[in-house]
Amino acid sequence: MRILFVYDCLYPHTIGGFERFYRDLAQRLATRHEITYLTRTQWAADQQPDCPPGVKLIALDCGRDLYTASGRRRILPPLRFGAGVLFHLLKNRRGYDVVHTCSFPYFPLISASMAHAAGGPPIVTDWIEVWSRDYWRRYLGPIRGRIGGAVQKLCIRLTANALTLSELTANALRENGYRKHPVILKGLSTTTPTASLQLQREPLVIFAGRHIPEKHVLAIPAAIDLARNQIPGLRAVIFGDGPERAQVITEIARLGLADVVRCPGFVAWHEMDDAMRRAMCLILPSEREGYGSVVIEAIARGTPAIVVQGPDNASVKLIVENVNGFVASSAKPAVLAEHIVKIHRAGSEMISRTYDWFRQHADEIGIDASIAQIEEVYSSIVD
Repeated sequence: MRILFVYDCLYPHTIGGFERFYRDLAQRLATRHEITYLTRTQWAADQQPDCPPGVKLIALDCGRDLYTASGRRRILPPLRFGAGVLFHLLKNRRGYDVVHTCSFPYFPLISASMAHAAGGPPIVTDWIEVWSRDYWRRYLGPIRGRIGGAVQKLCIRLTANALTLSELTANALRENGYRKHPVILKGLSTTTPTASLQLQREPLVIFAGRHIPEKHVLAIPAAIDLARNQIPGLRAVIFGDGPERAQVITEIARLGLADVVRCPGFVAWHEMDDAMRRAMCLILPSEREGYGSVVIEAIARGTPAIVVQGPDNASVKLIVENVNGFVASSAKPAVLAEHIVKIHRAGSEMISRTYDWFRQHADEIGIDASIAQIEEVYSSIVD
């Protein structure tokens, strides 16, 4: 089949769990399909894009800065990208059998739907999250938040074939007007079980993600400070970047943890992989996750995870309490510290339990299981 992926981000030029999934998905499908990846230019003029092997890359110049200083998505780049997607699909409406697009940031999905109405190819849409009315209000304010919620609802109604990663998002789609049953993908992990496992871990806690308010990164330094009272030599690495990074660094300095907590920003995957294999645990105190791919990647390396209970947090479904991690009742530093201490006391036994859980479920939560589901959807709509 001739498949067009439409997403304004390309890993590793833009780093994130879903960005990495799209790259892995396109690369694996390219071994048996003709894959084109339509994206936004995210590299300097003198740089070569890092394109997945076997994939044809088309990049539109729509602006390189995705976020405002406060961490919100800019409006103009998605609008420009959506216009470019519409033009490309109208010009090449017979060039593809399927268009596979991410729902966010919405405008490309609207463009693909317009092209389909004009005789273009059918569309498959990934819905990783559905934002609540309250979150839209907090994100954009009362007026613009209402507009954003209306655009989201329009896109849900335009969606003909929805893929998602959690029952939480599937229910939200139905509540907002989706008339079918979304296909819930099995998982995103590209890691396979191996015979070797490092049972003895360093007293190291890691976080990976954007430094934005809903991730509660600011709570981590204080949690580490409290846990150090019971775990001598405890350290942490806070990977990622975002509008709160400067505040995180200030908080580390305020607590006198400059030699204890590092903030290296975004790093290459091999460095992240190494840290996960050495770490005692991963901490993700986020209140909103459409899946939580970093949680599964940690568990795949025998590293238990701490997540936080919340109505918009699908990552809690990945945790089996006291087997592969813990679900904290809140992101308060004292609560997080309590669970860090629990994992430390459990020691290598919890590392073993975590890895055994992954080995038992690896086939169910791996990317190959999801690809089989996706190809089945492709075949059904092309037929």
